[in-house]
Amino acid sequence: MPHIHGLNKTTLLDYPGRVAATVFLGGCNFRCPFCQNSSLVLHPSEEPEISEEEVLRFLKKRTGILEGVCISGGEPTLSADLEDFIVKIREMGYPVKLDTNGTQPEVLKDLAEKDLIQMAAVDIKACPENYPSLTGLLKPDLDAVKETVDFLLHGKLDYEFRTTVVRELHSEEDFHKIGVWLKGAKAYYLQAYRDSDEVLQPGFSSYSLEELEHFREILLENISRVEIRGID
Repeated sequence: MPHIHGLNKTTLLDYPGRVAATVFLGGCNFRCPFCQNSSLVLHPSEEPEISEEEVLRFLKKRTGILEGVCISGGEPTLSADLEDFIVKIREMGYPVKLDTNGTQPEVLKDLAEKDLIQMAAVDIKACPENYPSLTGLLKPDLDAVKETVDFLLHGKLDYEFRTTVVRELHSEEDFHKIGVWLKGAKAYYLQAYRDSDEVLQPGFSSYSLEELEHFREILLENISRVEIRGID
């Protein structure tokens, strides 16, 4: 059974173009200081759990109303029971979107090849050389992330890339380099950082809309569609 620690019963944001539910799984192999779900990352075993049966029962009741299911975390690809869980969701007819940090490319590829996921959203933390400071790890598995990116750029699975932009952690140079790395990507989102008590290390701040628009212009040199989320 997957360790399910949250269920957002209706969202218009998590699965683009669809009314969806979002399921949150616990555990993560990154320690991003700006993470919004710190409790799921640091001590998921201490967080309340929702049974798989309860989630599946809810999804069954909402067939015909909901248009998709997003599976997020934490890092859901670390769950040994992920595939079995998705199979049960797919049997109800739901398309599934998977949110991931990209460190488990074989899991992503396998789910895609079995038509168990219809979309992936990959969090791009920073340009490659800044991944250690943005993930909280001395040696993050950047080769794995690059493999995931390459698979999506050259494959058939629907996808988006996204970066939560933090004033104290990201610079203009990051977005020049990210644009080159993700050249040709079909969808990339700049997400404004929001501080809260749930952040792993609270106290960071967001760039202004004008500044995010500047980063967007930089990215548009290499990526055809770049949008901004989470700021008025």
